[in-house]
Amino acid sequence: MIQSRSIARELALLVLGQIPDDPSKVMKESSIDLLLAKALESLMQHWREGLDTSAGQLEIAQQQLLDSELQESDINSIGRVRNHLQACLNEAENVLNSLSASLEIPRLLALSDQEEIRLGAMHRLALVVEHRESIDERLDSVMEGWRLKRLPRIDRDILRLAVVDLINLQTPVAVACNEAVDLANRYSDEQGRRMINGVLRRLQNSFEVRT
Repeated sequence: MIQSRSIARELALLVLGQIPDDPSKVMKESSIDLLLAKALESLMQHWREGLDTSAGQLEIAQQQLLDSELQESDINSIGRVRNHLQACLNEAENVLNSLSASLEIPRLLALSDQEEIRLGAMHRLALVVEHRESIDERLDSVMEGWRLKRLPRIDRDILRLAVVDLINLQTPVAVACNEAVDLANRYSDEQGRRMINGVLRRLQNSFEVRT
């Protein structure tokens, strides 16, 4: 049950990224399979670009380190170059980890044929589309000096699905927030993860105060 719910949530997230802010009749006209295929293509292109960028940064950092060691550079200068190289390595590792997570998507595509998962994903999609305005208002109320519309689309959709879980599906607060964090770890970047974690904490606090 829990695994099915998690997979349905992840499928809903992938499809949401393919739905415009003014979805019109897209939910009726487009099949979940087509939208998932588009999401997969978009994610793969994103990670290809990330790998290319990381490779370029590593090459530059490596050359800088080589140049600094060949020249009579001071220790501080060499240290800065090495720190830069380490930062580039860390970023490359993050990209590879995210790409590894994306390779799980074909499994999700296969599992989406299961009726329970498919219906769960479509139900979440319908709730987000139908209540997007009130969901966004709820999230804006806990953003603290930031606006939801300024976040990347993937981060907004992760938070929207968390609100749907909390309000519409009556998912326990801790479970809904943990699931959202898992999605952020898989699909967002470091800055996005920090932002999502902060919003989720404040959202969780608001629900605890209410109850």
